Amino acid sequence: MDTKEKLTQALRDAMRAQDTRRKSVIRLALAAIKNAEIEKKASLEEPDILALLQKEVKARNETIEGAVLAGRDEMVVEAEAEIAILNQFLPQPLSREQLEALVRDAIQEAGASSPRDMGNVMKILVPRTRGRADGKETSELVRSLLS
Repeated sequence: MDTKEKLTQALRDAMRAQDTRRKSVIRLALAAIKNAEIEKKASLEEPDILALLQKEVKARNETIEGAVLAGRDEMVVEAEAEIAILNQFLPQPLSREQLEALVRDAIQEAGASSPRDMGNVMKILVPRTRGRADGKETSELVRSLLS
């Protein structure tokens, strides 16, 4: 069962259980997927759906940062609950060691030897880590290993 089907089933379950928070978070995720499909004029592939969910989690993390600065504890609690719901549909994130192993493999595969080759390494690496590792963390690791 792909992620979109899991989200649809989870929405049904949340509606039956009358879980309003879970229902609204899942509906927002499904709406984001549907909007992306309309924009692309085609169904999204699994990696694209995972990237979209990752984007939703990132947006909520930014909300938490802003809410902490504003002293809005209720917004922090709400955003953390939404992140917990979204994380149920994302694959387990890669550990630092797993990510480093993937980066080393991609560097070797690309034949990279200097930071100028970073683009080639990232082309190989991004599809392998999509939805499972933060792009910023991945690029920093590639840069440090190529330096």
